[in-house]
Amino acid sequence: MDEIIWKENKLPADRNPALVYLARLTSENGRRTQAQALRVIAKFVVGDSLRVRLLSYDDFPWHMLRYQHTAAIRAEVAKRYAPATANKILAALRGVLREAWRLGYMSAEDFERACDLGPIHGETVPAGRELSNGEILALMQACGRDHSPAGTRDAAIIGIAYTCGLRRAEIVGLELDDFTANSGKILIRGKGKKQRTAYVINGALDALKDWLSIRGDSAGPLFVPINKGGKLQPGRITTQAVYNMLVKRAEEAEVDTFSPHDLRRTFISDLLDKGADIATVSKMAGHANVTTTARYDRRPEEAKQKAAGLLHLPYRRKNGREG
Repeated sequence: MDEIIWKENKLPADRNPALVYLARLTSENGRRTQAQALRVIAKFVVGDSLRVRLLSYDDFPWHMLRYQHTAAIRAEVAKRYAPATANKILAALRGVLREAWRLGYMSAEDFERACDLGPIHGETVPAGRELSNGEILALMQACGRDHSPAGTRDAAIIGIAYTCGLRRAEIVGLELDDFTANSGKILIRGKGKKQRTAYVINGALDALKDWLSIRGDSAGPLFVPINKGGKLQPGRITTQAVYNMLVKRAEEAEVDTFSPHDLRRTFISDLLDKGADIATVSKMAGHANVTTTARYDRRPEEAKQKAAGLLHLPYRRKNGREG
């Protein structure tokens, strides 16, 4: 890739294409993800020289990128990353170039040519795993053995994460007023400020009501921090606290390591296994496209396994048993 010659001259924040682009994003997680994408792109262009440590994404010369650079960037991300990740990186590239054009640093023609990049196609199996019914039960039992307020709170968090398919950020963002106790209805604020509703039922509803009897009815976050002494603290739990809690409960339950997203994955897969309509499950999960939901469908894999069993290879094992 041709190296871009750049004399560092840092722009003010309101005239910096990268910072303006990131400021337009609606979520903190999105800004963090796309900032990392811009760092990746800058490293591709500059290389592993000393300058890459000195030249950050916020003082990188985005307006100097032309089609030959962006085409090379696309080829590099297609080679190194899964399609979904690669397309997110390209989205960050297009976004910052659009701001460079809007700020008057690029001509419309140079902008259009630089952004004339097709999407990277391909399909990958979602990372992570599904939890079994036995593992879910073991997690709830581990919470039940903890007679402190944290045990009740954690059971409620696991309950709604599994039965409502919530993301970590969605759990953290819940307010008390988002939950209607008599119907179990809960308002979820998803990605891009999109809202959806879900219903907390059965054991998850019982766990949440038990938590609310401890938490009280004061307005504010639905889930709050709890100190080592078992006292509830003001404020909101963090996404990292949710992750740490699940690690702790998995160890106590002697369950294999799993991520918060694995509960969401299990929610989607279990609903599809039980015959729920995929369009309904997609809405429940807050997916923008039903094809995203389909990636979590275990049924095609089971069908492939069953079909493979129709074939027989007459091979005799060394110990005399036939395969």
